[in-house]
Amino acid sequence: MKRESWIYYPLSAFFIMMTVVYFFLGRYDGNKIEWAGTAALALSGLMMAMIGAVFHLTGRKMDDRPEDRQDAEVYDGAGDIGFFPPASIWPFWCAVTAGLIFLGPVFGWWLTILGFGFGAFALAGWIYQYYRGDYSH
Repeated sequence: MKRESWIYYPLSAFFIMMTVVYFFLGRYDGNKIEWAGTAALALSGLMMAMIGAVFHLTGRKMDDRPEDRQDAEVYDGAGDIGFFPPASIWPFWCAVTAGLIFLGPVFGWWLTILGFGFGAFALAGWIYQYYRGDYSH
């Protein structure tokens, strides 16, 4: 995880520097400051710093991975990488219900309520998919 933090810290510094540059050079109509771009750049810099800090702190708690060591060989990374879930239909149904929820204010609030009802069912199916069927423990 240390390598990943080395990617995000320079990105954070870049966005913070560009925020300062944009603050002074991004003026329009004489002296008015363009706040939307300034805020977007500042928040992007803070987000990159937050992601880099998470990777840095997580990397300190973990043992060194092969990609974190200079003397690592290819065979050091052999073996199981982790658990990856099988193909599942539940993320699709959660996305459909999210679409219903977000279309509710456009077409009627009844659609949002219906989306929350179906969403509870779809989310429960996604959470408990390993407790029934072919992939049950």
